[in-house]
Amino acid sequence: MKKNLAKNLIFIGAVVVYIVFCFVQAPLTKAVVMDGETAVGSMWSLLPPIIAIGLALVTKEVYSSLFIGILSGSLIAAIAFGTGFEGFMSAIVQEGLIANIADSYNAGIIIFLVVLGAIVVLMNKAGGSRAYGEWASKHIKTRVGASLSTFLLGVLIFVDDYFNCLTVGSVMRPVTDKHQISRSKLAYLIDATAAPICIIAPISSWAAAVSGTVQGVNGIQLFMSTIPYNLYALLTLIMVVFIAVTNMDYGPMRTHEINAINGDLFTTRNSVYAEDDKPATSKGKVIDLILPVIVLICCCIVGMLYTGGLFGGKNIIDAFADCDASYGLALGSLGALVIIIIYYLCRRVLKFNECMESLVGGFKQMVPAILILVFAWTLKSMTNKLGAAEFVKGLVENATALQILLPLILFAVALGLSFATGTSWGTFGILIPIVTGVFSAQLADAANSGIPEIVVICISACLAGAVCGDHCSPISDTTIMASTGAQCDHVNHVATQLPYAMTVAGVSALGYLLAGLVQNVFIVLGASIALMFIILFVLKLKFGSDSKVTPKSKPEKKK
Repeated sequence: MKKNLAKNLIFIGAVVVYIVFCFVQAPLTKAVVMDGETAVGSMWSLLPPIIAIGLALVTKEVYSSLFIGILSGSLIAAIAFGTGFEGFMSAIVQEGLIANIADSYNAGIIIFLVVLGAIVVLMNKAGGSRAYGEWASKHIKTRVGASLSTFLLGVLIFVDDYFNCLTVGSVMRPVTDKHQISRSKLAYLIDATAAPICIIAPISSWAAAVSGTVQGVNGIQLFMSTIPYNLYALLTLIMVVFIAVTNMDYGPMRTHEINAINGDLFTTRNSVYAEDDKPATSKGKVIDLILPVIVLICCCIVGMLYTGGLFGGKNIIDAFADCDASYGLALGSLGALVIIIIYYLCRRVLKFNECMESLVGGFKQMVPAILILVFAWTLKSMTNKLGAAEFVKGLVENATALQILLPLILFAVALGLSFATGTSWGTFGILIPIVTGVFSAQLADAANSGIPEIVVICISACLAGAVCGDHCSPISDTTIMASTGAQCDHVNHVATQLPYAMTVAGVSALGYLLAGLVQNVFIVLGASIALMFIILFVLKLKFGSDSKVTPKSKPEKKK
């Protein structure tokens, strides 16, 4: 009780101090014109996500925390713009919730979520998940094997992070449950092999997004140049493998893993996620899970390539660069759903009415994720309305004189902006044009002399910081998807993942400090990997293996 009271007081005190600094920097009633639109453009613009994220971590309740963040943003906008109560309500409902649900990109993601939920229910009803679980229990015999299998599947599905999170979660959940791996650990394994893989995969929706923000040079070529310098992504993958092989955990994750070994996979039970549907037949085979997953992967890839113009004459790389991931995933998943239903009917493992019931069941399974996503999208649009991007842009432009420290500064700013806004794409979409603008003279000669090393380092720092902040943020789409795929309490996932992400972030920050000094990829990458291993071995010596530890306290369960 005293511990909770102390957390609440610290949070309230931090928010009060931040508000004081906001008043010092700019009056709340001062709105300015930025890019043709009126915005606050000051520290006030970051207050709503700070409140939402802080409340989520303190109260362990994400829905009300996000909504209070939305309310605070709408209140700031109403005061700053002088729109009164009508503007306050309009910012929440019309410009916030309704506009984000109606947005075509967001609607495509919701359709993809619902369809994927239906496919998961179909696989469970057909007995594919049960059969795969029985097969896996014979062939994957250890916790290490289950963790590494989850990692490898995540690496293989590199096309898109949303697709990665939900597919890996639905396939591996029975396996990790069998080997007593906590749902929080599963969510971490999923999250750590989603964005970090996509941001270093040349053929992915992320490569397309990055290349689209670069002007004046070949975007894909520049993206591939950043891969060796993307320290956060590379070091995260190293850390995942190390933790999986050694069974070493620390921070809140350690408690969750100890409880899982002793029979409680959740530690704090979240009753929002329903139990998986029981098989409707005993005829289910492993192929009834493997084939639908392969069909889903192929259909989604074809859908994304179709939206990028592959069938209009473009090559695969250009088609990925121009694809609409939301439309492509929705299109591909719907096509896969039809094929999978026909397959199960032909196999006679499901009846038609059971297939139709799965559509409703899939929607029900995805309601928690959809609700969190809608609130998170609304909070993001609120920070955009208040001019958070322009505020951060001004901070970065003022720091460009410190060229040696610029990679470290960009990494830190990208991390903070992505954490506060919950969007990595939006973060590097803001920062990369600033970097290319600062080095425009050097980039003008890139066709003759190649892209300058410092430009590659700075853009890599932007990408790494954006992924790191996105990895940590409770309002990040990818973090929400990882929780959904693992059917894990969202706040538990954030709290258990944060120490791991911050460990890698600390090593990455030192790496970018070194990169600004030496500008040599072999030295920077080698030193960063060496430091990462040193820290991991020190942690291993301190915490050892979870399998040798008994729980210190009974797991807490929500009523």
